[in-house]
Amino acid sequence: MTPLHKKRLTVTLLLGIGIGIAITLALFALNSNINLFYTPKQVAQNLVPINRTFRVGGMVKPGSVVRNPNNLWLKFTITDYHSDVVIWYRGILPDLFREGQGIVAEGKLNQRHEFIAAQVLAKHDENYMPPEVKYALAARENKK
Repeated sequence: MTPLHKKRLTVTLLLGIGIGIAITLALFALNSNINLFYTPKQVAQNLVPINRTFRVGGMVKPGSVVRNPNNLWLKFTITDYHSDVVIWYRGILPDLFREGQGIVAEGKLNQRHEFIAAQVLAKHDENYMPPEVKYALAARENKK
């Protein structure tokens, strides 16, 4: 192998290693910022990661909203008509939040399997419903 070939081989290998490292770092960054959506049924079946941010959506169960009068903590239950998830949230809820309406909560499931929401997103119009809940509701109506 001539010195020119060795130099080209070295440059090619270093370039390949550099590109490999760049791709690895990019994939790692994308993986840590992913926000997956789960249904209450998947949360109840323990198919969700613990201490990792994800979204869960469903309908706010009527009569389930409990506010703490001493601070901003509140607890409410969402359902997909198969399973329920109790959500704890500290903060001011969106104006459109109410019982019987669809919401999406973003947060983490802790070691005690309690969902602690960092953000609650309420429906944006009269027809909004998370797709999974819409399918569950349609299936429930078809059974009747």
